[in-house]
Amino acid sequence: MVQAAVNIPVSHPKDILSSVFGYSDFRGMQADIITTVMNGQSCCVLMPTGSGKSLCYQIPAICRTGTGIVISPLIALMQDQIAALKECGVRAETLNSSLIGRDYYRIMDDLKAGMLDLLYIAPERAMNEEFLAILDEIDLSLLAIDEAHCISQWGHDFRPDYMALSALRKRYEDIPCIAVTATADEPTRKDILGKLHLDKLFTGSVDRPNITYHVQIKDNPKAQLKQFLKSRPNGESGIVYCLSRRKVEETAQFLCDEGYKALPYHAGLDKDIRATNQDRFLKEDNIIIVATVAFGMGINKPDVRFVCHMDLPKNIEAYYQETGRAGRDGLPSVAWMVYGLQDVALQRQMLESSDASENQKRIERQKLDSLLGYCEAGGCRRQVLLRYFDDECEPCNNCDTCLTPPKMIDGTIPAQKILSCIYRTEQLFGAAYIIDVLLGKETDRIKKFKHNQLSTWGIGKEYTKQEWNGIIRQLVAKNFIRVDMANHGGLKITPDGMALMTGKTTTELREDRKMKFSSSKQRREKPTATIENDQDAKLFEYLKILRQGLAKSQKIAPYMVFHDKTLVDMSITRPDTLEKMSEISGVGQAKLDKYGEIFLETISEYTS
Repeated sequence: MVQAAVNIPVSHPKDILSSVFGYSDFRGMQADIITTVMNGQSCCVLMPTGSGKSLCYQIPAICRTGTGIVISPLIALMQDQIAALKECGVRAETLNSSLIGRDYYRIMDDLKAGMLDLLYIAPERAMNEEFLAILDEIDLSLLAIDEAHCISQWGHDFRPDYMALSALRKRYEDIPCIAVTATADEPTRKDILGKLHLDKLFTGSVDRPNITYHVQIKDNPKAQLKQFLKSRPNGESGIVYCLSRRKVEETAQFLCDEGYKALPYHAGLDKDIRATNQDRFLKEDNIIIVATVAFGMGINKPDVRFVCHMDLPKNIEAYYQETGRAGRDGLPSVAWMVYGLQDVALQRQMLESSDASENQKRIERQKLDSLLGYCEAGGCRRQVLLRYFDDECEPCNNCDTCLTPPKMIDGTIPAQKILSCIYRTEQLFGAAYIIDVLLGKETDRIKKFKHNQLSTWGIGKEYTKQEWNGIIRQLVAKNFIRVDMANHGGLKITPDGMALMTGKTTTELREDRKMKFSSSKQRREKPTATIENDQDAKLFEYLKILRQGLAKSQKIAPYMVFHDKTLVDMSITRPDTLEKMSEISGVGQAKLDKYGEIFLETISEYTS
């Protein structure tokens, strides 16, 4: 018989937040989400990377009676969270294929004895009947599904193994379930809610205000990357993404030749080399990892100061997730990308030659077009990015198009031609068909619908198909047109688009997409951005050296000891007692007991 968790909290969430994790207040929606789960309800949570999604299930799992089961897609992701939780004194473990027999049986014994707060597993294990029989006999506090977008065919990283989780949810329908993700558009959210039968949807702003966005037309990619890195302070860690394994190797070697500590990472490398390079990136400062998208999910390094894309990602969700690996600590960071028409052609070729269903290909085509609309935006990039996820903001003054506005032209007439054509074809067709009508093509399909008899047929011959594609993507980016991905990718006119079509408003379009990178305009604050004098900055460096030594001796990542932000606060406030140190954000009781005295001693030696 499946047992429902007893809904009696053993601790108050606010106490756990403070004593275990070292934070004084919840952020954003965290308190409401945790209350929902504590009350036995289920929910889907959409929050940006670095906003504290994990706490939304970790704290209820600690507070409620029983063990919280966390479904996670990657071993690296599990191991990273487990190590960080153990540093905070949380009883957390993972069952995965890398475990040797002794450890496996120890963890299983702890699980059966009710000695675990959290157990992380892969989706495949979640449907193993032998394992489920054990879960049937123990108290479960909650089910948490991380990277929940993987359950949806609309999601950018759909995984068939996640589909089976709907059966897991049904099996334990009395247990609160929380599904979390940073990247889910509207169809994906609906899919998650439906497949997992969730009660509520919490949607926070997806904005990452500490990230500066830059996009350049690809000219000489390596020279452009070199120019970008020269604009950055020394000693930063970053990620450079490339589409192919060969390009990863070439770019890593290029950076090494230029004097940077760059390491390659891709699926073709020996697994020991991959593990070593990933470990160095996590545990050392001033490392640049050059990687394919095989690297990233599960990397919780908070002080990544930049993420570079040498090639166009496959869609806007992938771009958002990959750039979101920068600045998880909330300090200023940069997302930089170069792209060219060859990138577009390659992505489309890869898509069309894939084994995906025609329906899935259609979805991915529209997602790619949305990313291209972002790349070609003439206004604030952040507004385009947020709008894709049904969010909004004022012009940010923290992206290249805000800092160095591109040359714009009056695009009202071509926009009205497109909108009129969409309207007269009853808003049922995609971009390729609309462009064919504008160019006056007499295809069998156009003749079938008699659209060669419309007044808009052939009125757009002043532009090429490629130029019309660019204009349409800009109109999508500016919210005059939306792509109905749930209805065959048809173009729909928004209320703003209707106003434009009827002459009630006008619009500008980008004329020159080639932008020069301007390091003088870019935010270049170091992680010590809040430190205002040299003495505090020197203390911060001493504390980083201390942290590095402690982390190395324990074979953990430095941020698992304390985040940069915590060290910054120590450097400024200079606590001289354990009580004062406990008031610093990020210093929980377990870390205070473990590291408090040695950090106090270092601060005292420096100030004396």
